[in-house]
Amino acid sequence: MTGKPGRRGDGTFGELVPAAVALTEKGMLVARGPIATIEIGAETKILAKAMIKQIDRVINDLVNQVNQFKRGGGNPICVAFVGINFAERYVSFEGKKKWPTDGKKYKHPIQEAARAEQRLNDKAQSAFDEFQILRFR
Repeated sequence: MTGKPGRRGDGTFGELVPAAVALTEKGMLVARGPIATIEIGAETKILAKAMIKQIDRVINDLVNQVNQFKRGGGNPICVAFVGINFAERYVSFEGKKKWPTDGKKYKHPIQEAARAEQRLNDKAQSAFDEFQILRFR
């Protein structure tokens, strides 16, 4: 037997598939294995820079993940954790290449963070039972 196919999100808790063996790992408190039902589904997103450019994709990913959690039936508890960067400046990396924000062409996170947070609250929050925004710098 196998679990139900589909994207499982960043964290799912549910009833173990009959005859499956739950795997325990050193240092972990919760065993893992294929699940037959989703009782709790969690999704995580992090917005670090160029937030407005990607906000529609992030919102769609979040809402679509709730649909995946509920696809198998039942009434799973759906939670989201979204990190939003409120730093005054930021440098990302692709290999050894640096991509600093400049406040003009490449907006600093603080210039977009509040707008991104508002859009998430307006468009994605209602899809979840619990929706947590975690501000960071």
